[in-house]
Amino acid sequence: AVVSTQSTGTIEKKHSNMSTGIEGSDSEYIKLVASDGHEFYVLRKFADVSPTIAAMLSGPGTHSEKNESIVTLSRMSSHVLDRICSYFAYKDCFTDTPLAIPEFPVAPEVALELIVAAQFLNC
Repeated sequence: AVVSTQSTGTIEKKHSNMSTGIEGSDSEYIKLVASDGHEFYVLRKFADVSPTIAAMLSGPGTHSEKNESIVTLSRMSSHVLDRICSYFAYKDCFTDTPLAIPEFPVAPEVALELIVAAQFLNC
């Protein structure tokens, strides 16, 4: 459900069915771009967990955000955006589940950056 365009260990995740692309406001996937240019393709329904991203894609914004479903997060590094994308998938998987929800793992060395990113994204 999360696809990365660069292979950097844990950052690369693949999903084989991206047939609908990212073009247009009704696309199944969106592209999130980190400050270092690293691109993440995520399911739109995952990214809608963030009211900030949802507003960027639906409200008045740049051509790339609205028409091409691309959101550039110029102050967010790829290692933080990777964890944010993982959280989107985690949240989708465990919302409204009757099962015990496992802890979402966060490495101490990125905890502060994740808190700042989560506050910005409101998720």
